[in-house]
Amino acid sequence: MVHSLPDKFVHAKPVRNRNVATDTAPAQPPTDVLAAAQALAPLILAHRDEAEAIRHLPREVADALAASGLLQLYLPRAMGGPELSPLTVFAAIEALSRVDGSAGWCAMIACNISAFAGWLPTEVGRAFAGSPADFRGAGSVRPQGRAYPVGGGYRVRGSWDFTSGVHHAEWVMCTCVVMDGDRPVRSETGAPQIRTMWVPATQGRIADTWSVVGMRGTGSHDFVVEDVFVPETHCVWLAGPPSQPGPLYHPRLISSVVWTATAANALGIARGAIDAFVAMASQAGSTMSTTLLRDRALVQTRVAEAEAIVQAARAYVISAAGEALDVVSGGTGDPGPAIAQARLAITHGMHEAVRAVDLVFHAAGTNAVYTRNPLERCFRDVHVAVQHAAGLPGHYESAGKVLLGLRPTDSGW
Repeated sequence: MVHSLPDKFVHAKPVRNRNVATDTAPAQPPTDVLAAAQALAPLILAHRDEAEAIRHLPREVADALAASGLLQLYLPRAMGGPELSPLTVFAAIEALSRVDGSAGWCAMIACNISAFAGWLPTEVGRAFAGSPADFRGAGSVRPQGRAYPVGGGYRVRGSWDFTSGVHHAEWVMCTCVVMDGDRPVRSETGAPQIRTMWVPATQGRIADTWSVVGMRGTGSHDFVVEDVFVPETHCVWLAGPPSQPGPLYHPRLISSVVWTATAANALGIARGAIDAFVAMASQAGSTMSTTLLRDRALVQTRVAEAEAIVQAARAYVISAAGEALDVVSGGTGDPGPAIAQARLAITHGMHEAVRAVDLVFHAAGTNAVYTRNPLERCFRDVHVAVQHAAGLPGHYESAGKVLLGLRPTDSGW
């Protein structure tokens, strides 16, 4: 069985803008990020139960992810980052998630936050990352805060939920509604003006809210800012043009770029669930029979179905995401149809990951319900993962509109 990507997708080759004549060299030479992710498996496994208990990644794991460059894979080259292809990032996040959903999730979120650094002024992004680059971000694109204009910037307050990885983050992306007194500032269309503020993690506090059924090790607590000044240079408008020219930061492609990694997390969890099931099936029977699970026809059928589901779903994501990147990089023609296929593949892949995990979970019978069985954690984690915005069922409707020649509601399509 083939579970890896072709070699051209797993080596850390930076994405280059075909319309740019020169590139700024990264502070560190690129490495094989898939090998880096796989090398961390023993460490992640050793701390997996601890992460579950303390409800965030242990410092040893977070520091190892950062040292391997796995928290900044989309960071622009101009800021010292590797600016990698979504397919390369897919391979790394899938490998981490196969070992532990929470570790893979934290790396995925951090990498996706590093993509949004593409809207910062280049010199500001360089200062955030340092040299050599070590960019550790968390945050939210949902406007759950308020920003009050003052001289040279804004006073910011608010509370942002689901700030995964905030315990090891150094910068938190806090999206706000811009206020004029007690009323939102309105754009020309009448919509509230939205701006994203980059706040040092030390200037806010973590509210302990992450008591959940799955993905417990992600530390997705609330991040609270009481009253912090954010300079204008640390404020961006994500609906506007990015500061970086590369295709990763194309306004219509950005959702596909970051959510490719989100799909990788779900599919990696599904692969881990199949791994756990195969290992268990070779050793366990059930309360009603001593016959090993692997020797039962129904079990053989279910594991084959799960394998086919995961392989087909990930192939669709890889194909569609790669095509969308190629179309945008080429700069000719309407990228809409390719982006729609990528967005559809991502949502489909996440739901198919759940279906695959459910198949092997139920095939395991009562064996699956014990916390000592890794399959139990995969079951909980994947059902939380699919609740991410990338998995919203409404994306099927938007994709259907594109396929039928209609205009989707979401302009990002």
